[in-house]
Amino acid sequence: MKIILLQDVKGQGRKGEVKDVNEGYARNFLFKKGLAEEATASKLNDLNQKKAAADFHKAEEIKAMRALSGEISGKTFTVRIKAGQGGKVFGSVTGAHISDALNAAGYNIDKKKVVLEQPVKNVGVYEVTLKLMEGITAKINVSVEAE
Repeated sequence: MKIILLQDVKGQGRKGEVKDVNEGYARNFLFKKGLAEEATASKLNDLNQKKAAADFHKAEEIKAMRALSGEISGKTFTVRIKAGQGGKVFGSVTGAHISDALNAAGYNIDKKKVVLEQPVKNVGVYEVTLKLMEGITAKINVSVEAE
């Protein structure tokens, strides 16, 4: 019997997959627990349309992230932070500080997307990588200045 999984089922597959299982297993376990539904022609068509729409939205998101990467790569953003004598920063510059500077410039970048290879503890200009999406990165310059 062909079924469409509504949730991930251990040993069977992931949500949205079409599987062939024993009729008893489907009716007595999967259907009763709400883990699957019977794969009728209309439900398969709906599933294919949802997958096509999801693929389209994923492609649009990738296109937008590539455009954003091209737009901000190489730009310099300024982070102002308290610093002591000799340009030593109190604490360190974090991804949140850099994210705030990007947001102030009009780019909505989450702090989790900022990749710092080592902590920034001095005033100066540093190259920082933004991991916008899997496989899409941008390198920006961050100018750390004392308040």
